Parts: sequence; structure tokens; C-alpha cells
Amino acid sequence: MANKTLATVVVTYNRLPKLKATIARLLESPSSDLAHVVVVNNASTDGTGEWLDGLSDPRLTVTHEPINTGGAGGFCRGMREAVDRFDPDWIMVTDDDGRPDPDALATFQSLDTSPYDGIAAAVYFPSGEICEMNRPSRNPFWHLGEFAHKVVRGHRWLYLTPESYDLNAPTPIEMSSFVGFFISRRGIAMVGYPDPDLFIYGDDGIYTLDLAAKGGRMCFEPRIRFEHDMATFAGQQSGQFRPLWKLYYHHRNLLILYQKAAGLLYWPLLPVILLKWVLKIRTYSQDRHLFVRLMWRALWDGLRDRRKVEHDQILGIIGKTQER
Repeated sequence: MANKTLATVVVTYNRLPKLKATIARLLESPSSDLAHVVVVNNASTDGTGEWLDGLSDPRLTVTHEPINTGGAGGFCRGMREAVDRFDPDWIMVTDDDGRPDPDALATFQSLDTSPYDGIAAAVYFPSGEICEMNRPSRNPFWHLGEFAHKVVRGHRWLYLTPESYDLNAPTPIEMSSFVGFFISRRGIAMVGYPDPDLFIYGDDGIYTLDLAAKGGRMCFEPRIRFEHDMATFAGQQSGQFRPLWKLYYHHRNLLILYQKAAGLLYWPLLPVILLKWVLKIRTYSQDRHLFVRLMWRALWDGLRDRRKVEHDQILGIIGKTQER
């Protein structure tokens, strides 16, 4: 079986040490396993641009964005770049702190991927524990009987169980993160590119759910392993976002995702969702007024599926200098 032409898209912003480790790992793969590496530098200010420009590997293509377009904007730009320049059979997307195990891409090449339009890798922390934020899932509202059964057993939604990670075979899914997610050209033809207006959070879930809704077949493949050296909430109180403006995108985009996932069931479930979110104010004792303003704006925009919002408008709600 001939190898599939694979291009990787990496989006980075101000995490140069982690990016260095990821690029080194990717370029260790032979060109037969990984033909192209496209890096989107989202206006980093930590020397990332200069370091990238100093690399000379012929497989590496770097795009420097003049402003930070968020993960969603970066993946949209990078995937378009990969398709337009290289016309690969498959594209693998990942963050700057997410990298394949040394044999992961060779494993991908060895598998029969023809039945699928999207494949999600098994993502672990460097410690070896399953990375919860990258656990793929099925849409519970498309499988209500299975959903009820899992709720009785104490599982959340239809996230794949740890037992799925021990299998030697794929498991069907309908939602995945963008760390170690492979999408075929056929899949891109079905669903297009990620929506750059989503900026960060939930863009991957919305994109993969759209792919599934349009007939794309996706699976979780535990034999393809990734490492996610992430620290989004490290050192923070549980559930808090720093910088605070991230709270807006998280909740706005979740409303958009929930509405897509639940369909008509979204509206009767909405009061429960909103009550749970409003109660989060207890964890923002020092920023309660900013929490209220950001949450109100997120609800207003999310309920109307309003995505075209300038990032500076959200920063303006904070009223002070924040990390961009």
C-alpha cells in the first residue's frame, strides 16, 4: 500500500520552547511519512518568527500573521496554505505544544484510512495520563439510548472511555479536538475550512461535528499516539480563565456547539446550562464585574450565533492591557 501524502499544520503563539520541541519531533519523521510542515505564526512576540526564519528544512513552510488570529484563524490559514501549495492526501493539525510520538506518523501511514474522512489520535500528557481536553466523543443527541445508558453509569456525554484507548482497533466518533486530528481531502471538500471567526475554544468541536453532520466518517485511532505538553490551567484556580477575555470565547462558542449538537433539544436544556454558567461567578470573587460583562456578551452573541466580533472589542470589555 503506497504511503499517503501527509502535510502537518501547526499553529503557534508565544510558546517558542514548546514549538521547538514539536518541530524537532515532526522533522524527525522521514519525508515518506510526512511530506510538508506548515507553521502559522500568530504574530508571536517572543522570538518565534526569527527562530522559524532561521530554519532551512525544505519541508518547512512558515506563514507569519500580522495579528493574532487565534487558533481557529491559524488553522484556517494553514490548511488553506497546505491545500493550495501541496495538494496533500491528508492534513494533520496540532497545536505548538502537541506532538506525535516518534512512531505515530509511521503508524498512520501503515493503516487503511480509506473508510474515513477524519481520524483522531490518542492524546496523552507527558506523564502518560489521558489528556481529558483531547478526549474524542460522539454526539449524545444522535445516540440518546446510548447516552442515557452512559449517564446511568456515571459517564459524561459520550466521551470515549479509557477502555477505548486500550483497543487495537478504531472507534467511531463525531467530535474531536485539533491536537493530532487528521482530515482527508475528501473531508475538506465536504466541510471546508475551520471558521476563523471562532478565534479560540470549541472551533475544533464545531468543525468536526459539522463534518459528521455532512456525512463524514470519523474514528478514534488509539494506535496513533500524541503527547500534549499543555498547561492551560496550570497554577490557576479550577475553572478560571487567564487572561480573563478567554472566558468570552469559551462560553460563546460552547453555545454554538451545543445548539448544533442538540438541535431542538437545545432550548429545553438551555436554562440548565445558563444556571450552571452563572454560578461560576463564585470563582471570580476579585473580577466579578468583568465576569458578568464578559459572560453577558458571550451569551448575547452565542444565542444569536454571532461570530464576527473584533478581538479588540472583547479586550475593550476588560478595559486594561491583556495578553493578546
